[in-house]
Amino acid sequence: MQPAQSTVDADEVAKFEAMAAEWWDPEGKFKPLHMLNPCRLDYITGQIAGEFDRDLSAERPFEGLRLLDIGCGGGLLCEPMARLGAEVVGVDAAARNIPVAEAHARQSGLEIDYRHDTAENLVAAGERFDVVLNMEVVEHVADPATFLGACHALLRPGGLMVCSTINRNARSFAAAIVGAEYVMRWLPKGTHDWKKFITPDELYEMLRGAGLQPVDRKGFVFSPLTWSWSISARDLSVNYVTASLRPA
Repeated sequence: MQPAQSTVDADEVAKFEAMAAEWWDPEGKFKPLHMLNPCRLDYITGQIAGEFDRDLSAERPFEGLRLLDIGCGGGLLCEPMARLGAEVVGVDAAARNIPVAEAHARQSGLEIDYRHDTAENLVAAGERFDVVLNMEVVEHVADPATFLGACHALLRPGGLMVCSTINRNARSFAAAIVGAEYVMRWLPKGTHDWKKFITPDELYEMLRGAGLQPVDRKGFVFSPLTWSWSISARDLSVNYVTASLRPA
């Protein structure tokens, strides 16, 4: 079978391949994601539980759900989803991320299906999922609208996609590029391209254009006072997250 036409941006992949070995270092180049991860997990688990009527106090509340993490990196989201009982597939276009993720999953005693692949190839192979996690990926692909169309095709009817990205405005330039890359040096310079950031309204329009139904959006807000992240219903000015459904 011929590989499906891909929306992967080779230059973006190269950036993350160069950092692959540091995925599980909380003080390394992925420190911002380690700090953000509890907030991301709160939102993701709440949306999945609400949509599929699952009790988060149960031992394995996501048992029976098939979940895809696109742009899985080293597995920072895959591992907690597997612990919650989901059947997890983690896919990344950066080949060097996959052995890092596989090794850490083995150390953690978790069975996770990691693959060096693309969303488009999964569609061509007929893969389908109850949940698609698309976190901090859409601002790195070559064609966001086409990429989101592939995400729609990967969802079963009634399936849920959680998609997070970065807003495009003066505040996001100051925080995500100047602050994170130049001042705090949390990320290597050039990790993000401000021109590829997407506003919440633009993302909602793309989701609808892809055949998805947006149902929620929230902000992820960093407080320099408490040095922590929180979920905001009003402040979507920098990092934000959306939930959308494939209509049944």
